[in-house]
Order: sequence, then C-alpha cells, then structure tokens
Amino acid sequence: MTRLSEHRSPTCSQPLSITAVILTFNEALHIGRCVSRIAPLVQRVLVVDSFSTDDTVSIAQAHGAEVVQRPWVTYADQFQWALDQMDIETDWILRLDADEYLEDALVEEIRSVLPGQPAAVTGLRLKRKVIFRGRWIRFGGLYPTILMRLWRPGTGRIEQRWMDEHMVLTQGHAVTLDHDMVDENLNDISWWTDKHNGYATRQMLDFLQLEHDLRPGDATLETQRDQAGWKRVIKNRVFGRMPLYLRGTVYFLFRFFLLLGFLDGRQGFLFHFLQGWWNWMLVDAKIDEARRFIAANGVDAFKQHIRQRHGYSL
Repeated sequence: MTRLSEHRSPTCSQPLSITAVILTFNEALHIGRCVSRIAPLVQRVLVVDSFSTDDTVSIAQAHGAEVVQRPWVTYADQFQWALDQMDIETDWILRLDADEYLEDALVEEIRSVLPGQPAAVTGLRLKRKVIFRGRWIRFGGLYPTILMRLWRPGTGRIEQRWMDEHMVLTQGHAVTLDHDMVDENLNDISWWTDKHNGYATRQMLDFLQLEHDLRPGDATLETQRDQAGWKRVIKNRVFGRMPLYLRGTVYFLFRFFLLLGFLDGRQGFLFHFLQGWWNWMLVDAKIDEARRFIAANGVDAFKQHIRQRHGYSL
C-alpha cells in the first residue's frame, strides 16, 4: 500500500460523521465531480486507487480526498480491504463509484435524516438514477434501482463476487431515502463496450460458480427481502437456468416492451439493446466457450486458463 496524501479542503457546511469510500482506476474524467459534490457532506473522502496512469490521483487530492494505492484484485476484495484496513472511525460509511454523484436534494435529505436515525437503523438505501449519453433512463425497470450505500461501520460487508457485488447488512435494518444518486459516465461508447466486455467475463465466472466449485460462493444477498435480494434470486434461479442465447433476447423484449423501455427514446433504445441484449449475448457466448473448454480440459485447466488470460485467480 502506498499512502499519497491525507488532507482536506475547508467547507462552508458542517460535515456529518461519514467516510466516503471511492475505488478508482483512470477516473480523471469523473473523480473531481464525485468528490466535490460530497466533500461538504462528509468528514473524510477515501479514494482507493489501483495505480491510475492518468490524473486521477492529483485531481482527487486537489479536491481534498485522501488517496491510498493498492493493486486491483476484484471490486469486492478492494472495497472490503478498505473497510478492514483504513481505520474508519466515523459513524457512517458511504460507498460511491467515481462516475456517481449525489443530487443536491439527496445531500440535504441525508443531512436532515441521518442524525436522528435510531440505533436499530444500520443502513440507508439510495435510489440510483442512470443517465446514458445525456438521457435519463427512466423505464425498462432501471429506475429506481435501490442500493445499500450508507451504513454504520461493523454492521455490513460486501459480497465476495466477481460482479454485481452488494453491501449486505449483518445486523439491524435499513430504510430507503427519497431522493436520487446519479450514475452518469461521460466516456465514449468504445470505452463503454470495452468495460462491458470485462463485465461479461466476470458475469460468466459468477454463473459458472453455480455449476462448478471455482471458489466459495456467496449467497447471502438471496436471504434479503428487498429489491436487491429478489433480483438476485430471479437472476440465479430463473434467468440463470434459461437456455443460453434465448435469455438475452427474452430479457431485452421484456425490458423494452413490457417495462416500457421504448419510452426512453433513441438513446434509451441503444442503452437497453446494448446493456439488456448485447451484453447478455456476450455473457452467454463466454459461458458457452468456458463449458466447452472445461468439457475438453477439466476445471483445473480452466482455472489456469483464466489466470493466464485475464489475471483472475479462481
């Protein structure tokens, strides 16, 4: 671990006892927006960087963030390391991605409701609003996506998965706030498709975990009776058992027509098509390829192949 800085810039509003944790790699386009929007709200902004080669570190420092660097393994591993190793002493922890930010109304809501929460409330869920190429994706089941993003230290942990990792409370219960957190990535479509190609590989690994003992699984979220828990149950027990290549088509049609994704306009069509159909066709192609490899060479050879090809240790 390399500690790069530990300083904050003064703010005009009294911060709450919150540590914001943000993971980064080459997020110069977003990190300034993210940090500047939350700096007046929180006592500490902790950026855990995976040795970015752009100006991410200097921009984060310029906005008052504390930056540490650590090699990347997985998102879940990196985030849990931050929770365990970075001496977080505030009353609450906020999880944000670099391309996310809190709307002003949500900042004010957190200021209003957080100090008065009883001890039994150990987590606050936030509603995520996705903006794609300038368009708010309101339909297709995308809004609101409700996520556990603010919790008391020691009351939750992050799932150890390759993809779609969630914070899961281990004690107490959560409430959902009214206003929005925004997910707005400003990179171009080439970057977006490259990112989702990597996501598809990790989705493939999570699905293969249901078929082979690649590494210990984590089914904790399936026991949670909230939106995230029900989505995981459907994904693993219904969607995950559908025939390859069919499910992406069914999912896209369901999102685009039954869940009214067509109301999101031209940019919405592109988003639903790429994220709802192309992405899952790619996941299925990778699963198909992996199954063929395992049938011919065995699980141990597949683990070695994944380590050599993608750098993932199974």
